[in-house]
Amino acid sequence: MPIVKDTGYKPHFLLRNGHINTFYPYFFRKRPSIPYIRKRIKTDDGDFFDVDWLLQTKNRRLAILLHGLEGSSSSQYIGGTSLTLSRHAFDIAAINFRSCSGEMNLNPCMYHSGFTKDLHLFVQLHQDHYDEIFICGFSLGGNVAMKYAGDQHYVLSDKIKAITGISVPCDLRAGSIKLRERQNRLYELKFLETLLKKVKKKHDKDPDTIDIQKINDVKSLWDFDDFFTAPLHGFADAEDYYRRCNSKQFLKNISIPALMINAADDTFLPDESYPYEEATKNQNLFLLVTKYGGHVGFTTFGTPYYWNETRILEFCTQYSNVSKPH
Repeated sequence: MPIVKDTGYKPHFLLRNGHINTFYPYFFRKRPSIPYIRKRIKTDDGDFFDVDWLLQTKNRRLAILLHGLEGSSSSQYIGGTSLTLSRHAFDIAAINFRSCSGEMNLNPCMYHSGFTKDLHLFVQLHQDHYDEIFICGFSLGGNVAMKYAGDQHYVLSDKIKAITGISVPCDLRAGSIKLRERQNRLYELKFLETLLKKVKKKHDKDPDTIDIQKINDVKSLWDFDDFFTAPLHGFADAEDYYRRCNSKQFLKNISIPALMINAADDTFLPDESYPYEEATKNQNLFLLVTKYGGHVGFTTFGTPYYWNETRILEFCTQYSNVSKPH
C-alpha cells in the first residue's frame, strides 16, 4: 500500500518541536472527568488486569484502547480518544496493563511491549457482545496492537475490523538505544522512576522470585529490560526480548486494515521505527508519517479533539458497517 500522505497536521508554531508537542498535552491538556466503569478481568494464571469502560446502551461496536509505557486509562491520550470515539457511537474499553491500574498485580510478571496474552483474552471474553471491534494502541500499546495483528500467535476474531497505532516503537532494540540519547534522558528517568518502584514492591512481596541485587546498576531502560523485564517474562536478556517482541517483523503478516501514525520529529523513535518498506509491500498496512507531532502529542488548539484522535475516528469509521444508533 502506498505511504499515506501527510493529511494536514499543522500545529501552532510553538508546537513545531517534538519535545514541546510531547510534553504539552501531558502537563497542560485539560482532563475532563470521564465516567468510566471499572471491571476486573481474572486471568488463567491467577492474576488480573483492570479495564475501564465507557458504555452506551445501543452501541454495537467496541474500541479497545492500549496505553503506553507506565501509562494507564487516566493518560490524557486515552481520555481524549475515549471521548472522541464514545461521542461517535463506540463503546470504549481502556485496558490497564497489569500493575498499571493503581493496584499491583499478583504475579511477578507485569507487562511488556509484546504482551498480547491479556488483549487476546479480553477480545475472547467480549467479542460475542459486539458486531465490530477496533483496537488502538499508543506507543508501547501500539507495538502490542501491531504485534497482535501480525504475529499469528493467536487466531484473530473476525469481529476485529481495524487496528491503529500512534507513535509506535515498532523496532524495540533501536528504540531502546534511541532513548539513551541525551535529549531523551528526562523521559527515560521518568519511566525508570515508576518501573523501579514496582520492582521493589514486588521484591518486598516475593523476595525469592524478584532479585533486586542489580537494581542500583539500572541506568537505562535497556538495563531495566535486561535485569528485570526479560527474566520476569521468560526471555534470555534484553536482546532476546527485543528480538522476539518487536512488531516490525510481523507487519508483513497483517491481514486487516492497520494504520500507523508516527511523527518525524518524535524524539523517541529511531529511523528503524518508520516502516516504509513494510507498508509498501502490505496492502493492509497504512503508514502516515507527519512532519510534526512529537511522541503521542499531535496537540490541536481550538477543537474538541486532537488531530490524531480525529484520524483514529476516521480510520475506524471507514472500516465500520455499523450505523449510529438513533
